[in-house]
Amino acid sequence: MKFRTGLFLGTTLFAVGIGLGSKVHYWTHNTYQTVTSAALAEDIKKLESKTDNSAETYRLLTLFGDVFERVRANYVEPVSDKDLITNALNGMLTGLDPHSSYMTEKQFHNMEIQTKGEFGGLGLEVQEDDGHIKVVSPIDGTPAARADIKSGDYIVAIDGKSIDGMTLNTAVDKMRGKPNTQITLTLIRLKTPKPIKVTLTREIIHIQVIKSALYDRIGYIRISQFNEETEKGMKKAYTKLQEQAKNKLAGLILDLRNDPGGLLDQAIAVTQDFVKEGAIVSTKARNPKDNQRWNANGYDITNGLPIVVLTNGGSASASEIVSGALQDHRRAILLGEKTFGKGSVQSVMPIPGNGAVRLTIARYYTPSGRSIQGLGITPDIKVQDSYEEPEFNIREADLMHIIKNEGGNKEKAPTRSDLPAIASSIPSQPPKNWPKFDYKNPSTDFQLQQGIKVVRSMAGLPVQKDLSPSTNPQRPSAQNETHKSLPNAANENKALTAPLKTQDKKPQTH
Repeated sequence: MKFRTGLFLGTTLFAVGIGLGSKVHYWTHNTYQTVTSAALAEDIKKLESKTDNSAETYRLLTLFGDVFERVRANYVEPVSDKDLITNALNGMLTGLDPHSSYMTEKQFHNMEIQTKGEFGGLGLEVQEDDGHIKVVSPIDGTPAARADIKSGDYIVAIDGKSIDGMTLNTAVDKMRGKPNTQITLTLIRLKTPKPIKVTLTREIIHIQVIKSALYDRIGYIRISQFNEETEKGMKKAYTKLQEQAKNKLAGLILDLRNDPGGLLDQAIAVTQDFVKEGAIVSTKARNPKDNQRWNANGYDITNGLPIVVLTNGGSASASEIVSGALQDHRRAILLGEKTFGKGSVQSVMPIPGNGAVRLTIARYYTPSGRSIQGLGITPDIKVQDSYEEPEFNIREADLMHIIKNEGGNKEKAPTRSDLPAIASSIPSQPPKNWPKFDYKNPSTDFQLQQGIKVVRSMAGLPVQKDLSPSTNPQRPSAQNETHKSLPNAANENKALTAPLKTQDKKPQTH
């Protein structure tokens, strides 16, 4: 198997079928050896005689060997050496930060399978949080999304059996399975008094990271994940939108809601498609010689069209790099809710025959020098997705062992004086009678509706009041990356209810 070098930015997810991409570093240390504590102690004494500076390290290694032997000899049930070592590796890495981890060979293989496009599962991205399994986000169009599982939900039982204290890997394995088989999840949702039980049928989850639609002359592109095909798919979708609009596209909405991230090079490439010059992102590693900076390449595929970016608490990492760069360069207006706040970079290092290590290796910074680690990005126009006060969603700052926010100026985005006049009239939440969001009906997507109003205003097009969500346009069919647009592009009255809004499938699922 051949690997290429790359960096990962997605949240640490085993989306019940992980999809983080296949670009990785080589890792040369490919074996481990089980030894007795006595043999280990003897080797350590030899090494100790060579250097006094490492005495503490050797003492701790002796401790590890001693504990290893005690567990192997006295645990209530027999346990294999492999399981003990794997658990030790997991503990060593997950104790560093939420995004570092050890993957067994099977888990690493599953990650690669998901990256390639399809697997049997539910369409959930999940993360371990202090011994519990937390939903990062459902993948658009999957069983999980249709069952209305939400970001921030905790999965406490599978098929009626508690998974409290279960490792993330084990929980993911239980949620994966053959297509057309059923599974029941018990969820805990904040502000909901009773546990929620949902029964889902596993499906083949197809990774489609780009979807698009045309709303009159406003293009819509949703990016659900940054994998190896993201930038290419986005450009293809944009070209198709231009054709549908007969080269009269007036503006663009870039939807990064619930996008957990992915590959660094794809985040850079997507940003470069909209920003002509200046910094895109920089990274700072442990050793200054490993610091890097990426700049724009002088080309904007839209030729300066107005852009609105939709964000929420599920927008993480690579999607935050894009959002932060477009905001800092004043190339787009961010509308929605604060992002997740993951400001670190991971590298996946294969260990031939023994899986892989996913390790945090750097922090990243927006063009203005901000580190968004633990802070997130605040949108220029704050808009909730529902009338009720937002439920408490888990973000980076709420996780255990997060890395510190340092090395940046820690300031907010530069104050914007370029917001359109309509920004002050955009409501921060839907009216009380606004219907529940239905992904088949884009008119129920309040944030999308407000984004269309803003970008139309920026393009100098007429802006309608919010239309009645009772209108129920048919859900567009996905062909390639693009949904069909309205047959009559001049029909201003339907501009806000044109087909779309199927939140896309993300990488990392069961």
